[in-house]
Amino acid sequence: MRKLVIVLVHWFLLAAVSLAAHAQKIPRLGILRAGAGPAAGESDVLIEALRKLGYINGKNILIDVRYAQGNRERLREFALELVQSKADVIYTGSSPAIFALKQATQSIPIVMVSSTDPVRSGMIPSLAKPGGNITGMSLIANDLWPKRLELIKEILPKASRVAIFWNKSNTGMAIEAKATEEAAVPMGITLHDRGVKDANEIDVVFEAMNKERPDAFLALLDVPLRAHQNRILDFLAKVRVPAIFESKDWVEAGALISYGPDGDDVIRRAAVQLDKILKGAKPGNLPVEQARKVRIGD
Repeated sequence: MRKLVIVLVHWFLLAAVSLAAHAQKIPRLGILRAGAGPAAGESDVLIEALRKLGYINGKNILIDVRYAQGNRERLREFALELVQSKADVIYTGSSPAIFALKQATQSIPIVMVSSTDPVRSGMIPSLAKPGGNITGMSLIANDLWPKRLELIKEILPKASRVAIFWNKSNTGMAIEAKATEEAAVPMGITLHDRGVKDANEIDVVFEAMNKERPDAFLALLDVPLRAHQNRILDFLAKVRVPAIFESKDWVEAGALISYGPDGDDVIRRAAVQLDKILKGAKPGNLPVEQARKVRIGD
């Protein structure tokens, strides 16, 4: 009888230790970035927002950040690595990174910050009811690009020829380019399509612009093209073509003006969604939210 009691006590102790260990399990947050480092301080903003929500890296959350450095193959590899590491939730931005994760897992929650229309691009079926394992933030770019054309007309009333620069390998940007083209017609603006499939074609674009001398330059830039910021701005300064971008970091680097969502506000709201998921919410039940604040930089 005594042996039975000892065995039972031992079993209960092991069970208690196991339950305590399970209760103290530290959640894992994976962060997948397509570029070589934080996009305009994005990761810093996210980590600070999580800190204010009570999450301290290494204490009550483990944060694993992967930078693909603009390499599509590495992006797919890192997506699989984060899935295999059994991350509890993954945060990402940019269409290539979102699609890499979408292909890698249908079960681990993903919180995205999408720069394009996530419904039309096939990321989710609905903003209100995304279903599946993906939710997050949309930067409502389809509404913003026509506004950027209007801003060009306000600054340069006589502008009629605008070069539009974008990445043709990015399916999300194809939607943005089409929306911009549709908006240009009633404004009396002729768009010169200067899309590129990869960075090797940038010099071809520069050569064409040097000959045609457009009135303005409108840039739809993702991570691969952002890597050539200095090269792009140096050329624009040389040919004296005014340019409009989506984020203030381009203005700080020398561009004329920017017009786009307040990225920091969007990231803070994405952190709130991460918090909800870590506390048990299902991503498919969390509506994909849209940017509320727009920032003009000059």
